[in-house]
Amino acid sequence: MDFKPDPRLAGFREEVRDFLREKLPPELTDIPCEVVSPRPVAMRWQKILQERGWAAPGWAKQHGGTGWTVQQQLVFEEECVLAGAPLQDSFAQKLLGPVLNHFASPEQWQEHVPPILAGERLWCQGFSEPGSGSDLASLRTAAVRQGDSYVVNGQKIWTTNAHNADWIFLLVRTDGEVRPQAGISFLLVDLRSPGITVRPIHSIDGEHHLNEVFFDEVRVPASNRIGEEGMGWSITKFLLNNEHATAADPGALKKFRRQIAEVLTEPAVGGERLIDRGEHAVRFAALDAELTGVLMMIERTAALHGDTGHFAHALGSMLKVRATDLQQRMSLYLSELHGAGALVAGPVVGSAARRATQEMFFRRGSTIYGGSSEVQRGIVAKLLFGF
Repeated sequence: MDFKPDPRLAGFREEVRDFLREKLPPELTDIPCEVVSPRPVAMRWQKILQERGWAAPGWAKQHGGTGWTVQQQLVFEEECVLAGAPLQDSFAQKLLGPVLNHFASPEQWQEHVPPILAGERLWCQGFSEPGSGSDLASLRTAAVRQGDSYVVNGQKIWTTNAHNADWIFLLVRTDGEVRPQAGISFLLVDLRSPGITVRPIHSIDGEHHLNEVFFDEVRVPASNRIGEEGMGWSITKFLLNNEHATAADPGALKKFRRQIAEVLTEPAVGGERLIDRGEHAVRFAALDAELTGVLMMIERTAALHGDTGHFAHALGSMLKVRATDLQQRMSLYLSELHGAGALVAGPVVGSAARRATQEMFFRRGSTIYGGSSEVQRGIVAKLLFGF
């Protein structure tokens, strides 16, 4: 790949900045969130983006997207972070959306994609189960075919944003007699369906992002299955590379770099800046260099989008490991730089130190969700080295 900056990006960056200055309402900016912005905020921002034709920054034009290059997408994400813009529904934009664009029937596409683009339907992901987190092939939530419907029973856990979402895309076991990977199907389920219970899980950062979702005799139309029965594992492999790129979260990494630089260059007691101390200058330079490498990996992974070969899958796993490890180290360093202020419990709003600590706690899970780092290393070893 050619990693030289596109000379046209400067003009595009100004276009994005002008749009944000003109169209981003002040009351929607800098609202604390980690994964998905609050529902009313996310839906209002999505409609603003749709009016501009930017409803799906990462999609091709034929699917209703912008058709932007990877570098343009990164510029857009960076400028949105700097402006404090709300987060889009990444489950719909970066995970389910590409699946629908690639695997859905025309009827399914028409049913689900326009509401995503319009900000009228929010999604969550139902993959992990108790005892079946990174080992998705061992999932036990069952879907039994009865006429034109499936009857779903089971439990999902660590389901981010299920308490705000309208629908869930779900992996279910439709055949228990074949090898585990071959018996999995991919369903779309309306969370308002009778028999679904959502229970909150509060995480170490003090927030409610996560949930348990229980399915008790839930009837799902068979027309909500994406692909053929038993095709869920193939669809999941396609989706997971997108999830790994999403988990890399370049916007957050760039935000950490900017926040660290701000603290390091602030005059301290006596006018000295932390960046003038050798140990901090070296540490920041090393983190900055690693970030540059991760951004290059994101571009390379995106360039292989749709490639189901061993290398593309392994690269997605490598990106997930490197980026999430960097998230943890950068967020920890930022919290350390705030000193004793980061140890004080209290409201997050208005406190950069407290916010840094909350972010640090949240990022503890980044090397687990989306497939733990240990599992990702195993995938790389198997695909590239035959271990």
